[in-house]
Amino acid sequence: MESTTAVVEAEAAVDASVAAFRSVLNGTAVAGTAVSGLGGVEPGACGVGDDPLQRVADNALDVLAGVARSEAKLAAVKARAVQVLAAATSVVNGPPSSPQEATAQDRSLVAEVGCALVIGDRAAGALLAESHALATALPRTLAALGSGTISWAHAREMVDQTVGLDRAGAAALEAHFLDPDTPRPAGAATIGEMPAYRFKAKARTWRERHHPESLEKRHTKAAADRRVEYRPDQDGMAWLSACLPADQAMAGWNRLSALSRGMQGPHEARTLTQLRADTFAQAILTRGAGPGAGSGNGSSDGDGAVASNYAGTGPGPGPGMPIRAQVLVTVPVFSLMGLTEEPAVLDGYGPIPASMARDLVADGADSFYRVLVDPRDGAPLEIGRSSYRVTKAMRNWLRL
Repeated sequence: MESTTAVVEAEAAVDASVAAFRSVLNGTAVAGTAVSGLGGVEPGACGVGDDPLQRVADNALDVLAGVARSEAKLAAVKARAVQVLAAATSVVNGPPSSPQEATAQDRSLVAEVGCALVIGDRAAGALLAESHALATALPRTLAALGSGTISWAHAREMVDQTVGLDRAGAAALEAHFLDPDTPRPAGAATIGEMPAYRFKAKARTWRERHHPESLEKRHTKAAADRRVEYRPDQDGMAWLSACLPADQAMAGWNRLSALSRGMQGPHEARTLTQLRADTFAQAILTRGAGPGAGSGNGSSDGDGAVASNYAGTGPGPGPGMPIRAQVLVTVPVFSLMGLTEEPAVLDGYGPIPASMARDLVADGADSFYRVLVDPRDGAPLEIGRSSYRVTKAMRNWLRL
């Protein structure tokens, strides 16, 4: 398919921009100093106090920042192009006469996007969904992406965090992070000034607190979708991952870490990461009891697969020792009492349903750590040095 003249001219303009970036890196002469090659400095006269190498480094940093903004702007154009293609194709095809025809039209559109961008069907389908969300429900995000103030990674996180929200909820989340008139603490970083993973954590926390449906109900629905997934990788390797309730996933990770640390020693050549992987493989592939299997508060299916509520960070239990929970959860006192359903925060994960926090406390917590938080914003004010043992009477009271 031949490109139109306008597209050819636009691509030529992009090429000119790329050439200009290269010239800054390779061919710019500054203050009597010739910059050549890959930022190398040729001997030559320079002004007193000038540092040619520092100038080269500064130019490279400027180029990196400029390229990042340009990439964001092009990503916005790509998202817009995908959405225009989808809308135009829908009009050309007309309303589907059957579910089978609708599926065929969707597959055809995915294939076209995949061929144009040379990506797989899965990536093309995800791009179609993300572009649709940006163009129809997240105008602030698309505008910020188009201006280069946020990256494509930030935009994708915004899409992910607004899934399941209605239009009003998505607009409120957008406004909280992108509206310049939103009150913020002095010196607080904007969304574009923080890495995407930090924005994800902040947006997820906001979403959990403001979602119209309680976290308890959403967790119940999500738990029904728990699963194990297998994905081939390179060099004879593959990924085996599981989507589990947060407390079980953290318990499994900490259990693997504790067992693996216990295996380390002067005669153990494997790294902690390798030990975790080997211990995990042994647990799911070995029939019968393994280290700590079938003991404590876990449950076994007879094949050595144990689900425990161990969520601690200290030394792990050994064979025959019960698996107990060392609770490191910030939970509002009224949620702990069952008077409200305000989410708690599981250390290492994030917001969890109040019922999950109560289960961690009532069904295996040996001790608490006192954490005093500011009631206005939840900021930690003091962390107690000593832990508090949970008595039988306290446990019974919590159950009641």
